[in-house]
Formats: sequence, structure tokens, C-alpha cells
Amino acid sequence: MKWTRRDMLKGLGGLPVVGTVWWAGGRYAVKKNREREAILETLNIQAAAPATTGPMSGDPVRIGIIGFGIRGQQLTRALGFATKEWLTSMEESARNNPRDTRLAEFLDQEDLNVKLTGICDLFDVRAEIAQESFEGIRRYRTHEEMINSGNVDAVIIATPDHWHAPISIAALNAGVHVYVEKPMTHNIKETYELRDAALNSSAVFAVGHQHRQTQSFRTAQDIIDKKVIGHVSLVETNTNRNDDNGAWQYEIHEKASPATIDWKQFLGNAPEEPFNKEHFFRWRKWWAYGSGLSGDLMTHDYDRLNCVLKMGIPASVMTSGGIYTHNDGRNVPDVMQINMEFPDFSTGSSQEPGKENGMTLVYSATLGNQFNRPTLLMGHDGTMELGNRLTIWADPRSTRYQQAFEEKRMDPNVPIYQYDPAANAVDGVTSATSKYFADKGLLWTYVDGKRVDSTFLHLREWLSCIRNGGKPSCGIQEGFEEAITAHMGGLSYKLGQRIYWDNNRQEILPVEGYDLDEVLLLNKEQIKPRAVYDPAWS
Repeated sequence: MKWTRRDMLKGLGGLPVVGTVWWAGGRYAVKKNREREAILETLNIQAAAPATTGPMSGDPVRIGIIGFGIRGQQLTRALGFATKEWLTSMEESARNNPRDTRLAEFLDQEDLNVKLTGICDLFDVRAEIAQESFEGIRRYRTHEEMINSGNVDAVIIATPDHWHAPISIAALNAGVHVYVEKPMTHNIKETYELRDAALNSSAVFAVGHQHRQTQSFRTAQDIIDKKVIGHVSLVETNTNRNDDNGAWQYEIHEKASPATIDWKQFLGNAPEEPFNKEHFFRWRKWWAYGSGLSGDLMTHDYDRLNCVLKMGIPASVMTSGGIYTHNDGRNVPDVMQINMEFPDFSTGSSQEPGKENGMTLVYSATLGNQFNRPTLLMGHDGTMELGNRLTIWADPRSTRYQQAFEEKRMDPNVPIYQYDPAANAVDGVTSATSKYFADKGLLWTYVDGKRVDSTFLHLREWLSCIRNGGKPSCGIQEGFEEAITAHMGGLSYKLGQRIYWDNNRQEILPVEGYDLDEVLLLNKEQIKPRAVYDPAWS
């Protein structure tokens, strides 16, 4: 009797997990059944579903949306409110492609018992779309007007990065609950100010890292806790994107003009700049408003690894890169490599005490190529590939599994464990960008074999904390660690040198001659030129 790939993907009958375990030599079922069960018992990995949150009963939570662009509209849909334009587009897409289940999933979504009472967007067209689509929603010209209106219990902030902290702090000080997109701050000073505001407020604060609800990442936590792959000394995670959307070349609306955009308010604390439609719609391309690859994309990978490893802020960061694929006037790099050092970090060892300690996390990104590179956690006893699907290979030099290799019960060339929560699901994913976000747990996860929007689950968790008490999985401490790490990456790139964190003093160590916030916010690519190799030196 042979096991087919179909059998493997269907999972193991009678086991309380949705997934698959592969074992070396699984060709003959009778003998290998006993071996696979022994491996399962040894590994004892639990494929954990997202944590249960409380009921959505009671009075509706009144929510104001601040920023109704691409992400703001996605968050609003996760709450159960879609614009008329989106619904029409999805109806047409579903007719043309039966595998496209986005509309059906939206309509099947649980009612979160919220009421949209306010919209604040600096572009008239976006605000008007919200007012035309959602009954009873009021437009506010400024976030202060909304927060102090008495008409909102909570706000969702999906603005450019340089507005995240000022709006969050104002809301928290007014006792208004906050859900803010990453990174939660744009500079170092406001990172501490926002932490103080959150800790001193009765309001619930959450950062929008929805991958914390993803089932495979929660399972990965169990794998690390049980030391399945031993001491992890190297982690590699990556961003590869190769289209206009992935490079922040967003569409510029035909109705954009000084008459329809509140340009002065958009600038806020950013340097004075004449009205510029490209800066307004493609703000991620400039340090003045965004945080580049380190703040916009590295933060996704850092936080999903931090929720698995709980490694905190790195002791030091060294960054390299440049503008190599999109020389279009931007001043944030489109190729970047960030090395984060954790010399005192350990996931536990199967070898003698003291032999293993420390870890390097490497983030590598390009906006000029979309080859899919997996996230790898490399331990002495095994390697884990971490995405929406999770796979483990035992290392041929492993201490823990050496006897299993000698007895031919394991083969280092065959995964010893693979978890695929989507084994029986059909996904209508077409674009490379969608696949990129899906593999990082940013689009959906699976609960009891059913695909669920991970942003919906993250917002539901935040709303449950508001209604029932509890702490969000990505709150102020997790957001603080993410923001400081991102700022260290940006500083290292701009200064061309290693940046250090003092954990005892809870601060980034000063760099002589520089105000670090001035460096971080300066709207230019780098502060000083990189060293250039001269062949004469050799």
C-alpha cells in the first residue's frame, strides 16, 4: 500500500489537526504508520487555532476611520463595510472567475456589531465615496475634530506614517481606543511619547500586524517552545516585489488638485513642499512621510518573527542597500539588507550548556525581482520554513535526531513535519502581490479548514478587548519593539554605520555629531556618502 501526495495533503485521519506529517520512508503504510506515530509523539507539535475572543454583543462600537486610501478601505471591509465600487468590482470578478471567493467570504463574515460614524480623509473624493457608501457617516476635516466630537468610541488610523503617532496620542489622551497601522511611529522621540500615552490611557491600543492571528505562525510558536529545531542561530526573511504597486507607484487620481486635497494638513510636521500629487499618493517613496523598506515592509517580517521567537529589540543593526531599480526621484532605497544581531538570544539547546548562544536575523529586500524566497529559521536540530504553510527538515548533524538517522527512521532530505491549513481549500489568488501578502499571513488564515480574513480576526480581537477586557496580541510593547527596530534600520542605512541598542537604558545609543531624529527625518537618501573602493588600495 502506497501513500500518494493526495493522501499526504489530506492529512492524518483521527488526529486533531488539519495538516500533514511527512516521514522518511513513508512508502509502506503498515510499518511506517508506527514510525510516523512515534515521530508525532516525539515532536508533540500542536497546530493551534487563533485564540478565541469574546462576544460582540452589547451596544455597537462607534468607529471613525482616519485615512480612507488603499489600506483604510481594506480595514473598513474587514469591519463589514464595503464601498459600492468595490462590491460592483467583486461581483464582476466572481462572474468571470468562479475561483474568486472574495465577495462570498466578505458576505459570509461575522457581524462585528460596529457602527461607522466618522470619516476623515484629506482627499475630497475618498471622503465622498465613504459618505455615499455608508449610511449615517459624518465627514470630519481634521482628526482633532473627530476625536473631540463625542461621536466616536474608537478610531482606525491608516494615514501616512508621519501622522500615526500624533493622531494616536491625541486619541489615547481623549480616552478613544486606537487601532493604528505599522510602523506605529515615524521617529524615535514620538515612539516613547506614544508608549507613555498608551500606558497612561484607559483606551485599548493595537498595532495592525494581523499575521499574529495566522494559524501557521501560532503553530510555529509551539515548535520553538518545544525545541523541535534546537538552537536557532540564523533567520533569513525576505521581500521580493517587481511591479508598480509593489514599488509604491500607486495610481494618481484624475481629480487630484489643490482644490480637492488639503495639502497643508497632509504635510503636518514634514518639511514645507509645494503641492505635489505624487508625494500625496506615493508618499511611501520619501522619508518625509514614510519609513521606506525598513518601516513599511521589514516590520511585517520582524513582527511575525517576534511573535514566534519573542526575541525583542536587536542589540545592533547594520543596513546596506540603495536605489537600484527605481530611479524616479524617490529617496528611500528599493534594495535593502538589514542584519539584526541578538548575541544573548537562545531558543534552547540539545547540546552541552554554553555551547550555543546568539542569533542573527537577516532581512533582504528588492523591489526589482519577484522570485519567491522563503523565510527560514535555522537551528542546530532542524530548519523551519515559515509561511502560511509550515515545513520542518531535520538537520543531518542534529544531536536530537542522530539516533533516528542511524536507525533509518528519518531522512534529512525529507521533511519530518509539514503543516498546511489550506490543504483542502481552493484559493483564487492570481496576482504576484496577493501571493506575496498571503504567504506572510497578511491576507487570510484558516480556522477549522475555512479561509478567514486575518485582518478581520485582528480587528475582532481589538474589539473584543474593548468590549470584554484583555490585551491585544500586538499592543504597545510589541509596537514599541517593532518601531525601535525599524528606526535602527533606517538610521544605519542613512549613516552608513552600525546602530546599537542599550537594553538596560532602553535607548538607542547616541552617534557622536548627530541628532538621530534629525537624521531619520531628513528627506534625503543618505547623510554621508558610502565608501567607494579604489583599486589603487590593493
